[in-house]
Amino acid sequence: MGIFPSIIKWLNNKRLEQIDLFRRYPFETQNEVLFKLLARAAETDIGKKYDFHSISSIEEYRTRIPVKTYEDIAPFITRLRNGESNIFWPGEIRWFAKSAGTTDSKSKFIPITTEALENCHFRGGKDILALYATQNLDTGIFRGKGLTLGGSHSVNKFSNDSLYGDLSAILIENAPFWVDIIRTPKSEIALIEDFEEKLAKLTEVTVNENVTSISGVPSWYLVLLNYVLDYTGKNNILEVWPNLEVFFHGGINFEPYRNQFKRIIPSDRMNYMESYNASEGFFGLQDDPGSSDMLLMLDLGIFFEFIPASKTGVYSGQPLHIGEVSKGVNYAIVISTNGGLWRYMIGDTITFTSLYPHKFKITGRTRHFINAFGEEVIMENAEKAISAACRETGAVVSEYTAGPVYMDGHSKGSHEWIIEFETEPQNIDKFRETLDIALQSVNSDYEAKRKKNVTLLPPVIRVVPRGTFIEWFRQNNKLGGQNKMPRLSNDRQYIEEFYGIAGINK
Repeated sequence: MGIFPSIIKWLNNKRLEQIDLFRRYPFETQNEVLFKLLARAAETDIGKKYDFHSISSIEEYRTRIPVKTYEDIAPFITRLRNGESNIFWPGEIRWFAKSAGTTDSKSKFIPITTEALENCHFRGGKDILALYATQNLDTGIFRGKGLTLGGSHSVNKFSNDSLYGDLSAILIENAPFWVDIIRTPKSEIALIEDFEEKLAKLTEVTVNENVTSISGVPSWYLVLLNYVLDYTGKNNILEVWPNLEVFFHGGINFEPYRNQFKRIIPSDRMNYMESYNASEGFFGLQDDPGSSDMLLMLDLGIFFEFIPASKTGVYSGQPLHIGEVSKGVNYAIVISTNGGLWRYMIGDTITFTSLYPHKFKITGRTRHFINAFGEEVIMENAEKAISAACRETGAVVSEYTAGPVYMDGHSKGSHEWIIEFETEPQNIDKFRETLDIALQSVNSDYEAKRKKNVTLLPPVIRVVPRGTFIEWFRQNNKLGGQNKMPRLSNDRQYIEEFYGIAGINK
């Protein structure tokens, strides 16, 4: 082992011990996190309003402070962006992450404090490297450079002292100076706002670099990697970057993209490691290469609570702390953070697959589902059904979105799927049938509605040409960054938009 990897290993050992500690003592860790947050913010406006100083237990905290949505705190965010301070967190907040993936047309601006940057987002990134290096003792990632495909940022409309952008762009902008030594491209290229211009310049400067790792959102990386292949005329990415060994990915479910990455990076030695780093905080990472489940990171300045879904799919009732959760239940996440968010419902849903340590899978979003007929189809159901249909028919799906087909008095309802294929199925009818059967196998409510076509007819599959989804992103000013396609919607907004783009006759 070289001197640099040896130093990295030595620095990692203490952190690995801390991770092992919260694996074994999750409640105690979370209790300590909460009271550190309360003490830090006690003299802020919200700390005084709810008298943080006098809170002596988690139960008292839950009773005193209500759960909030973004709509509840939006007026205070506006004040922060106008330069006010000490509202949610001590001091002035200069950076705001423009949240992607919301069903609302109005953007969300999540405050990013210095503590959130240093002790949550950056620390989570270091944890990924620590765990990867421990699992791969012969790794060569430190002998080359990590390629980062980030977003962009700009000065917001309210104050020249207040900046916003994708989380990835904020992390690039605020990274220590030495990061440019091990990262490519330089920040001035990584932060180009026009995505297509960024692709061209990024490719030009990185094809001759020794890229050993890549990190970002899978869907946008496929766009980049295919662009690199077209630019170089190579058959696969290993002909461009022969020492590439790992993709640190997040933002969306990787499974629908796995086969496409295997085709572009044809190596059994290529590693894939998932993380869950949202605008609101760094929540989890894949700590076991043999499992896709992620470890909930309990000591990064975030106090977690979890609202279980009712049988009707509604998330309501008293949130549970880490010591009260169970496996196999769909939970909406509520967080209190060192970014100044207090009992904030972020909109993501998870299911715990393990306790002690607490590991989980992302199941979707509280607003991304189809429940037009009482079927309550969530993203986890959809991903499993798409994967099953692909396995059965040899298809590879690039992108998809789905929504309801409403009853009109003459016909029953159904679901409509807009799908762009990388590799089309051998038999589209078989694809539709397999998807339908798989959905029934993972969702009893959908199965009941489909039984004998009592409420729902078989799903409708609309195949659209390659490039259709990219055009949707372009028309909606969402090219690149952390933007992602809403997979499921309880209305037909996205379906109708794709009708126009793809020229589908109604």
